[in-house]
Amino acid sequence: MVLALSLARSGRADEANRLADEVSQEAPLDTMVQKYLVPTVRAAVKLQQHDPDAAIALLRETVPYDLTFTQSFDYLYPAYIRGLAYLESGDGRSAAVEFQKLIDNPGLCWGYITGPLTRLQLGRAARMMGDDASARESYEEFLTIWKDADHDLPIYLQAKAEYAQLKKS
Repeated sequence: MVLALSLARSGRADEANRLADEVSQEAPLDTMVQKYLVPTVRAAVKLQQHDPDAAIALLRETVPYDLTFTQSFDYLYPAYIRGLAYLESGDGRSAAVEFQKLIDNPGLCWGYITGPLTRLQLGRAARMMGDDASARESYEEFLTIWKDADHDLPIYLQAKAEYAQLKKS
């Protein structure tokens, strides 16, 4: 399922869906497969296809399992994808709630990419809600955490540009 999620996040929807289908068929009674892993992969595909409402709908059933350890992908990934979907749909408040879950549970995601990126996404959600002070704080946290990152990473460059724009306003 890690491969399926990676494929989904990189835009390889057909391959991700095929793997999700295979795993789903192999484990039709496995709660973690049916209620956490497969919906998260399918939601990531929908997000890549710019269908945030479908992603949100798919992830409704994962909410009770957000803090679950699955031995596949954890890191509060369903909440992270749900937050991204809310951002894309223009609902900053709901996005912030999802990203706050990751911040409130750092032991589950700090060592993974969702931990640091959550600060950036929370900044975007705060900015969407018009809370520039909170947005600046979240961007600063992200940029501090990633201060030693490769300075030509697209997400890093985008975050710096967004932060510079935010400071001007």
